[in-house]
Amino acid sequence: MKLEKTSLVSLATISVASSFLIPADERMLRDKLVPQHGKAGADAEHAKHKGGQHSVVKHNSAKHHKQSRKQMRVHKHDDSDSGSDSDSGSDSDGDGDGDGDGDGNYESPAIAPLYSQSLHPQNIIPHRYIITFKKDVAPEEIDFHQQSINELQQQSIAQLPHDHPYFNSVEGLDLQQPIIDSFNINSLLQGYIGYFTDDVIDFIRLNPLVQFVEQDSTVNINEFDTQNGAPWGLARISHRERLNLGSFNKYLFDDKAGEGVTAYVIDTGVNVEHNDFEGRASWGKTIPNNDEDLDGNGHGTHCAGTIASKHYGVAKNANVVAVKVLRSNGSGSMSDVLKGVEYATASHLADVKNKKSGFKGSTANMSLGGGKSPSLDLAVNAAVKAGIHFAVAAGNENQDACNTSPASAKYAITVGASTLSDDRAYFSNWGKCVDVFAPGLNILSTYIGSDDATATLSGTSMASPHVAGLLSYFLSLQPEQDSEFATSRKGGITPAQLKKRLISYGTKDILLDIPELTPNVLVFNGAGQDLSDFWNISKPADLESNEVYKNLDLVGDVLYDQFTGIFKKMNLL
Repeated sequence: MKLEKTSLVSLATISVASSFLIPADERMLRDKLVPQHGKAGADAEHAKHKGGQHSVVKHNSAKHHKQSRKQMRVHKHDDSDSGSDSDSGSDSDGDGDGDGDGDGNYESPAIAPLYSQSLHPQNIIPHRYIITFKKDVAPEEIDFHQQSINELQQQSIAQLPHDHPYFNSVEGLDLQQPIIDSFNINSLLQGYIGYFTDDVIDFIRLNPLVQFVEQDSTVNINEFDTQNGAPWGLARISHRERLNLGSFNKYLFDDKAGEGVTAYVIDTGVNVEHNDFEGRASWGKTIPNNDEDLDGNGHGTHCAGTIASKHYGVAKNANVVAVKVLRSNGSGSMSDVLKGVEYATASHLADVKNKKSGFKGSTANMSLGGGKSPSLDLAVNAAVKAGIHFAVAAGNENQDACNTSPASAKYAITVGASTLSDDRAYFSNWGKCVDVFAPGLNILSTYIGSDDATATLSGTSMASPHVAGLLSYFLSLQPEQDSEFATSRKGGITPAQLKKRLISYGTKDILLDIPELTPNVLVFNGAGQDLSDFWNISKPADLESNEVYKNLDLVGDVLYDQFTGIFKKMNLL
């Protein structure tokens, strides 16, 4: 398909080709955006592209338009409304896509939904958006679309008064390049990021290639407070029974745990020169523009230490890779976090492709969060599908974790925080999106300031790296392929298989103050003993190949979603 540069008029009509697919109110929006002098040529353009010269995704407009209004409450974007309602947490499967199976497979309305942090308007980054494409969009279609949007945006800002708020949002940026970045996570999630006027966003939402649009927003670390304390967390995850004076400072573990595993710490960076990492920490990438390759906050270094440091780590032989997505103040943008996930995924896949010597797999930790973000949830889900074992913090607002991202990402392991006395930490989020709990109050680990610095911090930020470390721990100790406990005939254990085992192997019903519908599971490492029971969990079903397992998992998701929808309509759920 040859794509040629066109005028704004033909560009606009191409983007809204096949107007018979667009409901009446959306056609009115299209007419507002298409220049009046170009409307005469719209029918000709429509006839030209109806014949197949331009790819159009067809769908039943009336049905999808009705569903989009009912399920997603899509609204028209204007300056009087800070955003859509998808912050409400009405996501039946907890995957962040609004209504689907966790991979972004959901019925698309004729006009793409606009998601925004309406519950947290202070987190919105004005005029900055994340645009996500539908699956299987061709590269040439993406290139043509982005070129067209760049041209349209430049014409749009030329019509704005010089004192328009848009110019405050883009101060210091190149107005000729409104698209500032793009992303592609293992071909499962593609899109771009940029600064756009309201009219251009309305126009983008009409393009049949676009799945949804999300206003970019800030995210923050999930650290709660700082005080002096003792390193009890490692001891707790290696004992079934409650800790006592004889066990509170004893960590029982396999001294080979972590070997061959790469742990990506997507955070504020890592003090890679810290002595406790023993040379196993390296710098991966700095995502925020004009930032330094160092941890100026300490949060990321603390999390990395809980995962893999010599004295404070769960998996003491794992390799740590710093992926800096937050600045020194502990804050950053949702789109930068998404780019960090993209980097970790690409690095993992490169290690797999290159058959890196001794490589046993990758884990990742994200101890950060913000309001509900379908883009970030789907990015995490795509990374898990690519093979990364992902742990994320549940959040510190003492609310339903399903209202936040990435805690609501379906395929990650979402971690709440527990205390030394086996209570749910009073700040920890809860709900059905939480998978397990781990120590999160007064956790001692590595820090910044010197190459031997330590600090004691609290939060679900401190709980999640216990689980990322535990994923690294088990991943490195998985049975050989000829073992009777092998989890698959081809390849290593999948994230879905390991997640299932970790939850099943945890200590049940020992925590106090666990709200209704919240799993009462405290993670456990096996106390350095034989792990036959761990690897034997659901062994018969796991003996199929990884691909079959993934297919069955997807079929199960689809059936679950379908039956759940039926039961809800019958008022049975």
